[in-house]
Amino acid sequence: MSRFTDEMYASAEDSQHGIVTGEPDAPRRQVWSEIHAVARAMAGALAAAGIGPGDALGILAGQPVDIAPAVQATWMRGASVTMLHQPTPRTDLIIWAEDTETVIRMISAKAVILGAPFDAAAPVLEERGIKVVTIADLRAGPTIEPVRTAESDIALQQLTSGSTGSPKAVQITHENFHTNSWAMLSRIKFSVEDDVMVSWLPLFHDMGMVGFLTLPMQIGAEIVSITPMDFLTSPLLWADLMGRYRGTVTAAPNFAYSLLARKLAKAEDGVVDLSTVRCLLNGAEPVDADTMIALAEAGARFGLDPAALAPTYGMAEVTLAVSLPEPGRGMVLDVVDPDLFEAGGLAVPTQRPNARKLPTLGTLVSGLEGRVVGDDGRVLPRRAVGIIELRGGSVTPGYLTVDGHKPAQGEDGWLNTGDVGYFTEEDLIVVCGRVKDVIIMGGRNVYPTDIERAACTVKGVRPGNAVAVRLDAGQKRESFAVAVETNDHENPEEVKRIEHEVVHAVFSEVGVRPRTVAVLGPGSIPKTSSGKLRRGRSASLLGGV
Repeated sequence: MSRFTDEMYASAEDSQHGIVTGEPDAPRRQVWSEIHAVARAMAGALAAAGIGPGDALGILAGQPVDIAPAVQATWMRGASVTMLHQPTPRTDLIIWAEDTETVIRMISAKAVILGAPFDAAAPVLEERGIKVVTIADLRAGPTIEPVRTAESDIALQQLTSGSTGSPKAVQITHENFHTNSWAMLSRIKFSVEDDVMVSWLPLFHDMGMVGFLTLPMQIGAEIVSITPMDFLTSPLLWADLMGRYRGTVTAAPNFAYSLLARKLAKAEDGVVDLSTVRCLLNGAEPVDADTMIALAEAGARFGLDPAALAPTYGMAEVTLAVSLPEPGRGMVLDVVDPDLFEAGGLAVPTQRPNARKLPTLGTLVSGLEGRVVGDDGRVLPRRAVGIIELRGGSVTPGYLTVDGHKPAQGEDGWLNTGDVGYFTEEDLIVVCGRVKDVIIMGGRNVYPTDIERAACTVKGVRPGNAVAVRLDAGQKRESFAVAVETNDHENPEEVKRIEHEVVHAVFSEVGVRPRTVAVLGPGSIPKTSSGKLRRGRSASLLGGV
């Protein structure tokens, strides 16, 4: 048996901890032995459906109470899990069905496990010849024992952000899972007896699936799990649950912490209690320092310790965690010379008033090596900005694409992350952005995140809803445009003001002017399933620019 599944089944027998679901309307707590009992019945139903070792299953369900036993049952049969992207009220179901069919064919899925609130998708899938098994049917299966699994077996095929049209799945093995989970637990000094995890993260994204479902199920930790819709409906519910359940560890991307900070700033004293929280992981890249500072300030009235702020670096290709800070250190900023950083590709410490303040993301977790290389592949020294490469036991063996399997590692085992960054003297890692998004103007490297952060300071621009689009890439006179969302998009005077002020804010902050600014309504800027900006697809918003 693989170490990953061996530990998961042992935790089911020994742990008195479990998962709380159904908040806020119908909370229900199940210990992991109860989840395991349901999973054994589901595994029996999967066996009756012909699912066995090496098979692939897609899962389309929204409730953690259903997903937890379904994924464990899949692993009990020696099969792999792919969490399918979920349709939203704005989704074109015809396009979604086509994209989903592409994914299912790509992974050669034997069936799709379907659960609430997506039961109505059954006819859409079945008419395309896709076998569907429901959560309700699986729960009625006969109890069986798990099959043996190997370290090299594929456990998860994680769709990368925005995997539609031309999808790609990161293949994660049982060994990858085990290596990365214990590296994370060790770094944050996690205590199974004392720590309580709280999460609303979507389980079709790696941060939610790996960090806040698979990991607690593997080690038998306590977790309170709600859905993304629960959080978006009432952002303060997240904070409320951390107080009521004495939560200690949680995680989210930038936009969620920004939203929470705004809600806390307006909340009455004593509404929530954040005094038990010791680890607020921010896995967005690059992390927005201003967002984390605003959260610390807004949370102070509710007992939030600023030392709990924990900017991190993660990606599906290394299972989840690349780097994490030591617990209790808080957010550490690297203050560097802006001119040398942008023009020379060097992160040189400075005390200049206009210095760049970049969040460090901790040191690499155990089992990972890292280096920074130039465009020519030459290894660069500390504080030289270049492409981040990683190597280690949690790195995926490769991707599954519509054209077949593609290796992720080079001949020497290094993974090119596609991220730009550097290491400090303390081996702290800083991520500046994606290679493909960097804008080169007058010999300077301009990062879209800096432009977007400046644009979001303009009154009326929806927080987190500005995107910088690279224009004329690769040419001598590269440029960029900016698109922003506002609730006042139908007011011509407000639109004109926002256009003008975005240009001014970007030039004041970054020193470059956008070619044009597009002011749009809410929901216009395309994002991935995990909420990241789709800069490439945003070009269509700008017409013939």
